[in-house]
Amino acid sequence: MAIDRDEVTRAFVFACRHHADQKRKSGDEFITHPVGVARICVGMALDTETLCAALLHDTVEDTSASLEEIEQDFSPTVARLVDGVTKLTEITFESRDERQAENYRKMMVAMATDVRVILIKLADRLH
Repeated sequence: MAIDRDEVTRAFVFACRHHADQKRKSGDEFITHPVGVARICVGMALDTETLCAALLHDTVEDTSASLEEIEQDFSPTVARLVDGVTKLTEITFESRDERQAENYRKMMVAMATDVRVILIKLADRLH
C-alpha cells in the first residue's frame, strides 16, 4: 500500500501548528510525541489515514483543534480515528481495577469499530 506523503506532511504541519507552544515533561517539544507515535505506526505498515490520525491524536484533547476541523481538513475517517483514540483516555476512575476493566471494555468496543484506533493507542502508550 502506498502512503500519501503529502497528506501525512499536511497532518504533521497541522499538528506542529497546534502543539507549537507545548512541551513534554522532559522539556522536549511536544511534537516529538505524535511523531514518535506515527513512527511506530509506520513500523506496523499502517495506511495514510492511520498515520495522519497518529500525528493528530492529541490535537483535539490538548489544543484548540476540533474534530470538525480535522474532518474538514483531512477526512471523516481520520476524524473518527482521532476521536476513538481520545475516547480511550478521557474517562477517570476511583480504583485501578475499575479503570483497567473500563479500559479493556473500551478497547473491545474500539476494535469492533476500527482496530486502527487500538493500534494508534498502543503506539501512544509505547511512546
